[in-house]
Amino acid sequence: MTAPTAGPGAPTPDPDLLYSEDEEALRAAVRSLLADRSDPATVLAALESDIPYDRELWRALATDIGAAGLLVPEKLGGQGATAREAAVVLEELGRSVTPAPYLTSAVLAVTALLGCAPDQAEATGQLAALAGGGTVGALAVPLPTAPGGPAHDVVRADARGTLTGRVSSVADAAAAEVLLVPALGPDGPALYAVDAPADGVRTEPVTPLDLTRPLGHLTLDGAPGRLLATGDTARAAVERALLTGAGLLASEQLGVAEWCLAETVRHTAERTQFGRPVGSFQALKHRMAALWLEVASARAAARNAADALATGSPDAAVAVAVAQAYCAPVAVRAAEECIQLHGGIGMTWEHPAHLYLKRAKSDEIALGTPGRHRDSLADLVALSAP
Repeated sequence: MTAPTAGPGAPTPDPDLLYSEDEEALRAAVRSLLADRSDPATVLAALESDIPYDRELWRALATDIGAAGLLVPEKLGGQGATAREAAVVLEELGRSVTPAPYLTSAVLAVTALLGCAPDQAEATGQLAALAGGGTVGALAVPLPTAPGGPAHDVVRADARGTLTGRVSSVADAAAAEVLLVPALGPDGPALYAVDAPADGVRTEPVTPLDLTRPLGHLTLDGAPGRLLATGDTARAAVERALLTGAGLLASEQLGVAEWCLAETVRHTAERTQFGRPVGSFQALKHRMAALWLEVASARAAARNAADALATGSPDAAVAVAVAQAYCAPVAVRAAEECIQLHGGIGMTWEHPAHLYLKRAKSDEIALGTPGRHRDSLADLVALSAP
């Protein structure tokens, strides 16, 4: 199922923005599962508990459907799919704002492990565990970390692989059973695997804006680490994970925007005022039509990023920067319009609109802000700022 990549000197193929039959079948399976197990009432009830995510739902998604191993080659226990299929899963997770560690485990952690040497036994073993869905992983970097930024070397490692340092705002840190920790070792940058919970590993939960994606401050105080990669290999693995995560996050933002638009159209078609549906008023028609155009453009940008990552396009970094710079504000705008056009009920805890606004605002700063990605895009295409 892995898409071929262009060889050296070969022309870059045109991006394929359409969904394949396999992708639509995957979407149908994930959407059916989430409709049954992650409806708004269930999500809201879970937020009032101390459970970071529904383990049975995660097992069904990650193991039964096989979503956790989409990016893992078949020979390592995965599905051998690509970023295109993972993007479809993230669209549906965004559409239902499901609390699930998919982005952090099946995308960020898996991609970081794939960047390690193929003969590294520790890395391949961890990949198999994550692909099966029985283990949840997390890349120990702050959630706002953008691809292409400065190295994140706040953790130090000694010659024995003992780690010391503190990493703030790590997404799904409390849920992770294995942490992939970038560190500065005796010979330079390195990437280590750390089991959690364990001696010397402490996670301090913080209250995030988006309660469906828990954050935690991670403190390592003499924690035992297992070396995965060193030097340029370690840096490249983390960078690739951040790039892939940012590119596929655009698909989650697309799912958020699509739900907000669909829900707003449905509500304004049913809500009447002065004897007619409020959606028939010209001013509201204009607002929803403008939002539809933005969502359609966001779909093109997100699909382009997923396809570029799947095919190994040399323009992948450009596609990701475009997708994040565009999709993040669209998701926020769609959520804001959803709340405003729902009137008073859109501001209540019982209506799920606030969940989408909080996810959109949180995603807007995750893995780089739109402004940060615009700056990256300007550098990538050699376009000087005004």
